[in-house]
Amino acid sequence: MSSAVLTFVIVGLDDHPIFEADLVLRGEAGSRDERTQYLHQFVLHAALDAVEDQQWQSTNMNLGVVDKFNNLQVSAFVTAAQIKFLLLHDGRSDESIRQFFRDVQEVFLKVMMNPFFSPRAPVKSAAFYQRVRAISRSHFRS
Repeated sequence: MSSAVLTFVIVGLDDHPIFEADLVLRGEAGSRDERTQYLHQFVLHAALDAVEDQQWQSTNMNLGVVDKFNNLQVSAFVTAAQIKFLLLHDGRSDESIRQFFRDVQEVFLKVMMNPFFSPRAPVKSAAFYQRVRAISRSHFRS
């Protein structure tokens, strides 16, 4: 049986990743090896072209599944500030992904309102990471 996949990335301006988290629940998968981690990063980076194409063809912020690689799917959400949320998953519910993006956007807006935050700087807040993990647990637990 293959392990679960749930990798979340926030891509800032100029397509620079500013936040990355492996959100697999502790009981679902073992430790990630370095090759798998790089594969996930590669798939997410490759999906940016599909996000660019679809974001201008839709009026929705939630773009749904924008790319696929083997059994992995990439869902995307683009904020009004052109910050991209990408979620690499193995076939999760569209509704739970949409709700996840909405809740993460709310938390991310609070980070962006900090006068010391720059949209081009990485998000290094442990509190933000914990909130994203809590949101993922609430939306993706089986």
